Amino acid sequence: MQKYPDRLCRAIQALAVQYEADVFVVGGTVRDWMRGVAARDLDLAVSSSALDFAKALARELQAAFVLLDEEEQTARVVWGDYVVDIAGFRGGARDIRQDLLKRDFTMNALALPFSQYMTSAAADRRLIIDPADGLTDLQGGNIRLMAPEALTEDPLRLLRAFRFFAESGFVIEPHTWQWIIDYRQLLCAVSPERISYELDCIMASHRAYAATVLLDRAEVLAVLFPELGRGAGITQPVSHHLDVFEHNKEALRWMERIIHRPGDFYPAQGEALTKYLAGGKRIIWLKWAALFHDLGKPAALRTINQRITFYNHDRIGGELVAALANRLRWSREKSDRVSRFITLHMWPFHLSNVRRKKGVTARACLKIYKAAGEELPGLFLLAMADSLAGQGEGKPEGMEEELVALYTQVLDVCRTRVEPVLAGPRLVTGKDLLELGLEPGPVFKDILAEVEQAQVEGEFNSREQALAWVRHFLSVR
Repeated sequence: MQKYPDRLCRAIQALAVQYEADVFVVGGTVRDWMRGVAARDLDLAVSSSALDFAKALARELQAAFVLLDEEEQTARVVWGDYVVDIAGFRGGARDIRQDLLKRDFTMNALALPFSQYMTSAAADRRLIIDPADGLTDLQGGNIRLMAPEALTEDPLRLLRAFRFFAESGFVIEPHTWQWIIDYRQLLCAVSPERISYELDCIMASHRAYAATVLLDRAEVLAVLFPELGRGAGITQPVSHHLDVFEHNKEALRWMERIIHRPGDFYPAQGEALTKYLAGGKRIIWLKWAALFHDLGKPAALRTINQRITFYNHDRIGGELVAALANRLRWSREKSDRVSRFITLHMWPFHLSNVRRKKGVTARACLKIYKAAGEELPGLFLLAMADSLAGQGEGKPEGMEEELVALYTQVLDVCRTRVEPVLAGPRLVTGKDLLELGLEPGPVFKDILAEVEQAQVEGEFNSREQALAWVRHFLSVR
């Protein structure tokens, strides 16, 4: 059971007396309590004066008050790490049982008087107010909508069914499944911010791939991301065993496994990769990147001498995902990271080919390091998921082992040669180029980049040597 501070509990109980209101813990808080899971938020239903109650609670705690819906009498009080959602009884309900019958899912149509919730030592189903038999569904692991009207009132609830599946492993029961299929087009009227929140909850779970398969089966994925469906039926080269659409989903499946145990795939970097993934947001970014990594292939498809090609699909895919991110109102950070992963996702494979033939230079390590930035680990996680998702008869042997060896080498070169150069002062500056008689312009950036690369390669290590190198470079270019 989630433990709440005494100050919060006393304040709620005192306000219940002050406003002569019945206060109930409801919805997801009770659902999670019965499952033995700590609830994210404290959800309260108040029989009267809900907004005044919420404002008074915020004043008492010196917390933030957020009005959610004045007409529906819903508000949020944020006090440190605690979030309390407060609502009046819904739709003119006269008591808590009528209020519960107006909710979305049976397992959310549960309530408990606040005083009992705070004093009960363990979840006791005898205390629960359960007019829709939600406890039976909770015990049986069923996701059941109260009625199809729940979706017409708020179509986002159909996505919530998949989120519940992803977070709990519960099964969407047949009637609810059919209603989702019947009403899926209503999602088009839901705000993108709300859709993105539910989808990110799915991606943050351990069942993102399984939920995506269900979303596809219910044809909800096609409503949300028609771009993905364009890859269906597009045959790939012999290194792949799936069409583009199925390959994107398979990459998500592997990404989920890799994120769970990164050390199984990059043994020497397991601890560092686990630290890189800590906090959760990179997990969400990488799962989106895996699902969308080949989004550009349908537009890039060409057949040259009877050979299937997808030249520049990585660049096209990055542009498509940037547009998709704008449509879903993703944050700038999330949009930048996911689109960058996709734009760069072929780079480790190209570098592996170079390494196999003639080895990898420090200059090449510098380039991928600067392109990926702090997301270099994620880029190699994505490459591993992409590689494992392609298991065609023509796939070169040892591709995953080559990625491991390449990543190890890149990290070593970056640590010993690239990072010291980037961290130190520039040996040559724009001022130096002016003194050498160059006119300011884009060429400055190119020359300074060449200097940096030559320094990483070890061609010089002093300012005097660097300037001599620049003079020679200018004389022969």
